[in-house]
Amino acid sequence: MTNCVFCDIAHGDAPSTTVLDTEDVLAFLDIRPISRGHVLVIPKRHSTDLDTLEPALGGAVFAAGQRISRAIRRSDLRSDGANLVVNDGKAAFQTVFHTHLHVVPRWTGDKLRFARGFVTRRLRAPEETAAAIRDGLVRLAAEDADHAG
Repeated sequence: MTNCVFCDIAHGDAPSTTVLDTEDVLAFLDIRPISRGHVLVIPKRHSTDLDTLEPALGGAVFAAGQRISRAIRRSDLRSDGANLVVNDGKAAFQTVFHTHLHVVPRWTGDKLRFARGFVTRRLRAPEETAAAIRDGLVRLAAEDADHAG
């Protein structure tokens, strides 16, 4: 796919602040976040929208989004919840036409801060934020291992 910024990111040809990289999906900080820790999860193989996304790959994207949401709760960001959102098509406000899942951390009582985030959309301390989320993923993996054994 040509002229797709998310394909460029997935192939390492454009910069991003990565929080999770698997065989099928890549997750990185949104450069215009609504809240601190706002992550985009993309399939590495191009699909324009949900209509062109292979269901198994969509499952991998959502599973990664769920894992990241859980990790953010356990990270130093300590969110209380998250919005997981796919804007599917121009009518649904999709602006980058490569299927992607938004993982937007939320905190109890953050309605005004959340609304302000839609207006300001500034990336602050990206490396620190990504490191906190990656640390949350490590904590989550340890927790999952404790429950399994």
